[in-house]
Amino acid sequence: MRAYAGTDIGCVRTMNQDGYFCSMTPIGPFPNLFIVADGMGGHQAGDYASRYAIETFLAYISHTETTNLIRVMDEGIAMANQKVLEKSFENEELAGMGTTMVVAFSEDRQLYVANVGDSRLYLIGHEINQVTEDHSYVAAMMRAGELTKEQARNHPEKNVITRAVGVSQDVKADFFEVDLKPGDKVLMCSDGLSNMIEDDRLFDVINANNVEDSVKILIDEAKKNGGYDNITAIVIEPQIEEVNEC
Repeated sequence: MRAYAGTDIGCVRTMNQDGYFCSMTPIGPFPNLFIVADGMGGHQAGDYASRYAIETFLAYISHTETTNLIRVMDEGIAMANQKVLEKSFENEELAGMGTTMVVAFSEDRQLYVANVGDSRLYLIGHEINQVTEDHSYVAAMMRAGELTKEQARNHPEKNVITRAVGVSQDVKADFFEVDLKPGDKVLMCSDGLSNMIEDDRLFDVINANNVEDSVKILIDEAKKNGGYDNITAIVIEPQIEEVNEC
């Protein structure tokens, strides 16, 4: 397995409210683990929310006795939700904060994903496919057939999310399971990347470069295209081997 992660404040924001975690080696019960979180809230609240959610998730998995990894992801996100929400009540400066969260790991030629919010996970093989579904106002309109993809990309409320970690007592993560094939790569990113670069370009860059160069090129291009938000990307190459049929 190869993976590389990077983040950048972008060209407009004064603080980076994105956070990430990238481990190709075992952590807790997971064989590997990748997280992208995009915080929201005034002052330092968004920065705190994304960082604290990741820290809480990692602390939970390091002590859990649960062996079902999907359940561990679900419970870890629920714990992050609870702790972020508690902090927002305790500190007036953190009131109203929250964060997106996309979590993934791979095992036995499968990729397992949990998602809350509009940070994304893409599978890049012979084509690019967005695995996660955005929890956003505009995405809901697209699914209802009220907006085209191009209209959604330019919609003034495209950043309004409908589900996040730390904003209500209960949070529901979506779960996805994907078959991995030889040559597949994975992109996890905040909307500061996906809003700045078209899917076809994401595919071209990742398909033509190693994981480290892919992340660096994509962050640079997002900034050249405006860099209106913080930019975070993780590119993963699971390195699935061909199976010889006997």
